Parts: sequence; C-alpha cells; structure tokens
Amino acid sequence: MRWTLLVAGSVACGALSAVDLAECERLPMPAVSVRLMENQVGFNTEFGYRSLTSIGGDKVRPGSQVLGLTRANAVARFNLNMPTYRDASQRYECASPQITLTLGFNQMTVYVGKEFPKGSCAYKEILAHEMRHVKTYQAHLASVQKEVQGGISNRFATGSVWRGAVGANYARVLQELDERWLPYVNREIGKVEEPQALIDTPEEYERLRNACNGEVRKVLQ
Repeated sequence: MRWTLLVAGSVACGALSAVDLAECERLPMPAVSVRLMENQVGFNTEFGYRSLTSIGGDKVRPGSQVLGLTRANAVARFNLNMPTYRDASQRYECASPQITLTLGFNQMTVYVGKEFPKGSCAYKEILAHEMRHVKTYQAHLASVQKEVQGGISNRFATGSVWRGAVGANYARVLQELDERWLPYVNREIGKVEEPQALIDTPEEYERLRNACNGEVRKVLQ
C-alpha cells in the first residue's frame, strides 16, 4: 500500500511580526489523542457449521470444519481540528494540529453453529474458544493504540505551532493523515491475524472435535 511523507517548505520567520508571533504563542500546543471505541459483542446461532465453514473462506484450514466463528469489522478514523492565527495581511498563519484517532470495532459477532444448542457442553466449549478470539482482538487493539500514539505524536506534536501560508497547514496535515498514517494504522490493525492463527491450531481443532464425550464429533459425522 502506497504512502507518502510530505515535507513542507518552511516560511521565513520574517513573514510574521513580533506581535503576530506573540499571538501564535496563545494557541494550544499541537496534540495527538488515540482513543478506543467501546466494543459491543453480538452472538449468533442462526447458521449451521457448513455455512460457517463457507463464510470462513480462505482462512479455514483445508479439510477443517468451522464450529464457531468470530468476525470483526475494524474502524480507524482521524478527526483534525486546527486552531489558527492569521496575520494582518491574511497571507500567513500559525496553526496547531489537534488530531484525534479513534480505533475500534463497529461490529464484532461471535457465531456458534446452530447444531450446538445453547447451554450444551458443546456450545460452551465452542463459545469459550471463540471468546479467546474476541480477547485477542481487544488486546491487539490496545497494543495498536500505544504503538500509533507514539509514532503520530512524534510527527505532529512538535512542541511548537506550525507556520505557513494561510490554509496550507490544514491541507498538508489532512493529506498526510490520509496518505501515510491511515494506511499505517490499518496495517498495524491487520497484524492481529498472526496471534489469531495461533489459536486455531490443528491440535485445538482436534480437541474441539473430541470434546464433551464425543458430542461434537457425532454432529460432524
């Protein structure tokens, strides 16, 4: 995925007077905040294990049957606020990027095959397995929050206001967030597939097939 680091040309300090510079100092310092959405988990028992195997697609190990499934739709959204001060000529400005990144899942659904009634031993075993996936999603998102907070803060929370031609700062920051940082955040979120794969081992599949004194295996025959 392409990303571009935009390097802006600096504006000579002489473009702003001492009075202007004093007004610039009244602006808040640039800041970055990364927030996690409150995640709601839904549960679904409408589909049989054959349908779940089909829904799982290429993530399903060859020859495996999906008894349960966890699906999550990730969201990464930037909000940019830019308090500014413009000089008397309306040609130059000081600006302070205030960036908020919101991370989360706008939908997370745990599926258990309809062949396994709620309350049964098999249902409980399959649900427990899927909840490991839910916790992995949540833990990974928390780690992404820390990782991207550092990188984005180092870039934008510079400790001083930005200077440039009127409107240039907002356009430049918005473009960089869209072209560089949003793809970066999405890549970091996508790394969750690695720890998820460690849960769905052949050994774990075999354990579930033989769980509950053969209750699961009988359904699959």
